[in-house]
Amino acid sequence: MKTKPFLPILIFLLTISAISGQTTKKEFYELKTYTVKNENQEKRVDAYLEKAYLPALKRMGLENIGVFKIRQDKFQMSNKIYVLIPFNSLAEFERMEAMLSVDKTHMTAGKDYLNASYDNPPYERINSVLLRAFPDMPKMKPTNVEGPRSERVYELRSYESPTEAIYKNKVAMFNEGGEVTLFEDLGFNAVFYAEVISGDRMPNLMYMTTFPNMEKRNALWKDFVDSPKWKEISGMEKYQNNVNKLDSFLLYPTEYSDY
Repeated sequence: MKTKPFLPILIFLLTISAISGQTTKKEFYELKTYTVKNENQEKRVDAYLEKAYLPALKRMGLENIGVFKIRQDKFQMSNKIYVLIPFNSLAEFERMEAMLSVDKTHMTAGKDYLNASYDNPPYERINSVLLRAFPDMPKMKPTNVEGPRSERVYELRSYESPTEAIYKNKVAMFNEGGEVTLFEDLGFNAVFYAEVISGDRMPNLMYMTTFPNMEKRNALWKDFVDSPKWKEISGMEKYQNNVNKLDSFLLYPTEYSDY
């Protein structure tokens, strides 16, 4: 029996498609937020993250882990520590805690934090959000902004929508609508754009852009708002009223953050 001439071509196309799908596989992220009440708790969490937690994650093969704090001003307390961890798959995320529990180096280096007593905890609470990367940015890009870390601005934004259907419209506005591309063209140095798939504020999406200082951040946002492309996108009838709550957190990276 002769092989049909289209069969090798079909196999070739399926192989190329599979390879292409692998290269654009979307990452997952966990954003952990530690709330602390005083300097002692802050120091204990910092020591654990720097000396025990991040080294253990890197022994697992996890890279590009960001640790950030709030840029304090008269309107907002600097009482939170944000940890952003990228994963290639949900299975990798699921394995993390089990691997931490058997990592002896992690257990020894983090004993003050891990063995804390009930009446002397190292933090007030931990919040965790699980995210899946956008199609237009399936992989994290650790920022390349330079300058003193204390002056850098890492802007974490959360956009909530009134319903799931309207939320999908906002996600489409970022991807098919060209919002991600506009940020890229203007030089916002985005770390990630992602959908929240589990969290306490849903439906919503989150993203992080980065700047060397506040002056640059403010100038770029003015360029964004004034750009003809943004006026075009935001003026489209199909993208109206798709966000009802916006939270913006201005952060800076700790000295032990990967970027």
